[in-house]
Amino acid sequence: MVHRVLVGICLAAIALFGTAGAMAEEPEHGKEHGGRPPPEAHKAEPHPGPSGYERPGEPKGWNARPSQVDRLVYQHNYQAARSYHIGPYHRPPGWVAHHWVFGQILPRAYWTAPYIIADFWLFGLEIPPAGYEWVRDGPDALLISVDTGEILQVEYGVFT
Repeated sequence: MVHRVLVGICLAAIALFGTAGAMAEEPEHGKEHGGRPPPEAHKAEPHPGPSGYERPGEPKGWNARPSQVDRLVYQHNYQAARSYHIGPYHRPPGWVAHHWVFGQILPRAYWTAPYIIADFWLFGLEIPPAGYEWVRDGPDALLISVDTGEILQVEYGVFT
């Protein structure tokens, strides 16, 4: 009788482990995705680029900068009519966010290439007068004197 019980236990164990092994098998490709390989099996291919797209060129007179600066015309703190998303912004090392207004002096660390907005027309900014450049500080665009760093005009919220 003990022998029959042991044989029964062994058969039950074989049956139990045998079906567990069948459950753990890898599924065949195509059955769960309607005959297609799973999404992770798709490999990326190089994109040829946009068809018929040309980067907007500089508008006529974009670099015809006024030689005389009428400070009263420029001295404003505007809210931008439109915002543009152009990517992350990183302040110069050691500097924190600041709410700039015209008349203040922007530190020299902000006058370097990563912050100068060379294609200002793409963001609806005015042509800067001779000796001035647009620079970015966070979401804002600042028109500054490249000689002194004095802020001549501010456009708040140009960038998101």
